[in-house]
Amino acid sequence: MTHTVTLDRCVKSFTVEDIFSANQLADVLLPGTAQPHDGPSAAVAAAIHDGERGAELLFIERSTMQGDPWSGQMAFPGGRTSSTDVNSIATAIRETKEELGIDLSSARRLGRLSDLEGGPRGTHQRLRVTPHLFWVPGDRPAITANHEVANALWIPVEQLVDEARYIEYPYPLLGSDLWPGIKIEGERVIWGLTLRMLVDLFTRLGRPLSIRS
Repeated sequence: MTHTVTLDRCVKSFTVEDIFSANQLADVLLPGTAQPHDGPSAAVAAAIHDGERGAELLFIERSTMQGDPWSGQMAFPGGRTSSTDVNSIATAIRETKEELGIDLSSARRLGRLSDLEGGPRGTHQRLRVTPHLFWVPGDRPAITANHEVANALWIPVEQLVDEARYIEYPYPLLGSDLWPGIKIEGERVIWGLTLRMLVDLFTRLGRPLSIRS
């Protein structure tokens, strides 16, 4: 099966004065924490900041690590829920601090996106992932990445809606199939579970990214 990407007309520049204001985002996101879940779970944090080029989101490039099904991929900071986490919000905050040294506990939590399920292809392992969004005011926070993170990048939203960056992505570990992806800085590609989160976000904001498989 070959996957292709198409885009409808998109606004090219988003700033905190239009749809990416904290209040606008809070209006369209889900409240509260994730619903109870018996299986393994995780949470990620999508941090949003008003940068020099408008609204921007913080992504990580995961380190290449043996045994990690998402090794080397672009993602939001986050990870598996610990028995000490009171809820999925606590998971997202703890994991972001561990991976990047950024404490989101004092940031404004805007809400969450729909839960997603992910897992290594070709296995029956499924992991429920809850994305939480946080508003980071002021200057960009200092980043101190741990061994799990190869790079951390603030990506302007205008890049995420630039149709020239939409590609068919051949992920070598998954055979010959092509997957929808967004090419960002340094030839990196956002795809898979993280792309699905972006699709959910932009759909809620009334600026859907039209992706056809």
